[in-house]
Amino acid sequence: MDLPLWFEIATFVGLTVLLLADLLIVARRPHEPSMKEAGLWVGFYVALALIFGLVLLVVTSGEYATEFYAGWLTEYSLSVDNLFVFVIIMARFKVPRALQQEALMVGIIIALVLRGLFILAGAALIERFTWVFYFFGAFLVYTAINLVRHRGEGEDYEENAFIRKMRTVLRMTPDFHGAKVRISENGKRVWTPMIIVFLALGTTDLIFALDSIPAIFGLTREPFIVFTANVFALMGLRQLYFLLGGLLKRLVYLSLGLSVILAFIGVKLVMEALHENTLPFINGGEHIESVPSIPIWLSLSVILGVLVLATVASLLKTRGQLLTPESSAVEPEGAESAAAGGPEVAAAAEGRIAERTGEERRNR
Repeated sequence: MDLPLWFEIATFVGLTVLLLADLLIVARRPHEPSMKEAGLWVGFYVALALIFGLVLLVVTSGEYATEFYAGWLTEYSLSVDNLFVFVIIMARFKVPRALQQEALMVGIIIALVLRGLFILAGAALIERFTWVFYFFGAFLVYTAINLVRHRGEGEDYEENAFIRKMRTVLRMTPDFHGAKVRISENGKRVWTPMIIVFLALGTTDLIFALDSIPAIFGLTREPFIVFTANVFALMGLRQLYFLLGGLLKRLVYLSLGLSVILAFIGVKLVMEALHENTLPFINGGEHIESVPSIPIWLSLSVILGVLVLATVASLLKTRGQLLTPESSAVEPEGAESAAAGGPEVAAAAEGRIAERTGEERRNR
């Protein structure tokens, strides 16, 4: 069943209005949200995603709704992993807490635009070359292995080349001037460090998208579902950043859970590529009908089960820890040499947190 054009248009218009309204609210009153405020906003966006899935069920079919929920859960869990790196970026650039909400909002909008272009390119590539699933699947399995390998490593990652280049070409002030990205100083227009923060957040999320976009294409081939799942996963991410705060320290097994999910989807993609094979050097270019297809309901069950298991195991591992919302998952002094990296940075942070937790328990 095809998605109705009117529904796609109405969805894009509604999401655009919602994002612009959210940006206007943040711009008019820059502040650090309270736990209650952040919790209400996160609950609102999660409820919105759940309702959207139900609307999909009514307007289209149960398959599209299940694909959306599976994609949204995958993207949302990967977005939570992004928060570890966002913490590093905020500490690295010493962004005042009152300005972090606006920085996150603009960074997320940049990420959405870049992801949209990436999704369009990916959809066109898949439509023309089904063999690309071999590459996507292998890449996801490789990423899953790296997430495990990099747990517990140091934070000595360098900023990506784009951010380093912007530092050299942009004339900037040494200090922040509220949320402004450009000001007049001694009669000249100069940039503030906020522009680098915006770019670091946006490009960092794009690095994460190199894993998450192929992963969601392993769950659905409908670009509309891919994009909406990404939008709903990223909306509310800034409030989640403040809601979790130091609680990120307790999600010590999140990257392990994500590695299992990425590996599972990677294998699923390879199986689909074999099932629809057209490469002449594999089975003479013929489809391999004997290769089974993993149904979407099973994918959703695996994703949900792994996330629940990783979360419960993390909370049991770190039970008894006294954390405050303001505490950081990454020490600021360590972030001085850290960068706007990808999933491996988050995995490294989680691994060190798990190790410190174990040491603290042994010393009691």
